[in-house]
Amino acid sequence: MFPVLFSLCLVGITHIALADKVCPRPPEVPLATVKVNKEAYRPGEDIVYQCNPGYIPHSGSWRYVCPSSGIWPTVTFKCMPRKCSYPGPLNNGEIHVTDLNYLSVIIFSCNTGFVLKGPTSSQCQVDGSWSANLPECQPVICPPPLVSEFGALSYRKIESGDTFVFQETIRFSCLLPLALFGSETATCQADGSWTAIPECKSVQCPPPEPIEHGFINFALRSTFHYQDIVTYGCYLPYTMDEGSESRCEKTGTWSNKPTCKAPCNIPVEKATVLYNGQKIKVQKLKSIQHTETIWFFCKSKTEKCSYKTPTQCIDGQLSVPDCYEEHNWFMSWFKKDPADMSPCGN
Repeated sequence: MFPVLFSLCLVGITHIALADKVCPRPPEVPLATVKVNKEAYRPGEDIVYQCNPGYIPHSGSWRYVCPSSGIWPTVTFKCMPRKCSYPGPLNNGEIHVTDLNYLSVIIFSCNTGFVLKGPTSSQCQVDGSWSANLPECQPVICPPPLVSEFGALSYRKIESGDTFVFQETIRFSCLLPLALFGSETATCQADGSWTAIPECKSVQCPPPEPIEHGFINFALRSTFHYQDIVTYGCYLPYTMDEGSESRCEKTGTWSNKPTCKAPCNIPVEKATVLYNGQKIKVQKLKSIQHTETIWFFCKSKTEKCSYKTPTQCIDGQLSVPDCYEEHNWFMSWFKKDPADMSPCGN
C-alpha cells in the first residue's frame, strides 16, 4: 500500500513542478498583437508579434520562445506608424501638413485669386496611400466687362484665350472723336470683378491761336475735337525748328504752339567764312537761317596759321567769336586774310 501512495505523491509533485514552468500570456506590445494568443504556453512553444494594420516593425525581435523557466524573455519588439509620401506640390496652393503618419489628415487651400476644385482634405491610409488625390487650384474667372457691343468704349485682350482669368489685363479704347478718361487698362481681381472701367467723353478745343511771322494751314473749322490736328507754317525767311503740328488733347487744350524763328544777319562787313563746307564772302552770304552754323577763321597769336571757330544762329542772334579780328578796307591790303593762311596743326 505504501509504494502505491508514494508513487501517487511523486506524480502529483512532478505535475505541480511542471505546472509551475508554463509561460503565461505574453506581454502586450503597443500597436501590435500576437498571432496565437493563449493563456499559457509550454516550454519550447513560440509566439510571433505582428504590427496592427497601418503600422510597421520598428525595432526588436518579432519571435520569442517560452523557456523552461516559464518566464518570457524581455520583449523588445516595437511598431511605428506607416508613413505616406508627401503628395505635393499643389500648384497655386498650399498643403497644410502636421505629419505624414497613418491616419494623419492634410488640408488643401488655394492662393488668393484661385479656387479649389476637388477635395479639401486627404487622410493617410493603411497601405500608405492617400484617401483622395490632389485637387486643382484654378484661377478665378471674371465675366466680360460691362461694355456695350456697339458702344463708344471697346476693349481687347492682351493675352490669348477665351476666358478672362485672375490677373489678366485688358486694354480699352474709345471711338474717335471721343476721349478716354480713366485707366486705359483693367485687371481681373481675386473676387472676380474688374478694376475701374474708364469712360468715353466728348472733348472740344478752342480755335488754335495764330503765331507771329507764321500761319495755320486750312484752319477753317469753328469746332475742333479730340485728336484733331492743325499744322503751322512760317513766312520766309523765318523757319520752324520744332514740330509744325498741334493736336487737340483730352484736356481741351492744344498740345503745343509752334514758333517761327528769325534768321541771323552776319554782324561783320568784310570776312571770309566757312558755310556748308565752302569758303564764302559774307558780302554774298549776308544772313543764315535759324540753327545754321558758320565757321570764322581766326589767326594764331603764336604761329603763321589759322583755325576755325563755329558760331550758330539762334532765333536772330549770332555772335562773332572773340578770336576773330575784322580788318578795315585799308588794313586788308597789308594783312593776309586768316582764311587764306595754312591751317594750324598741319
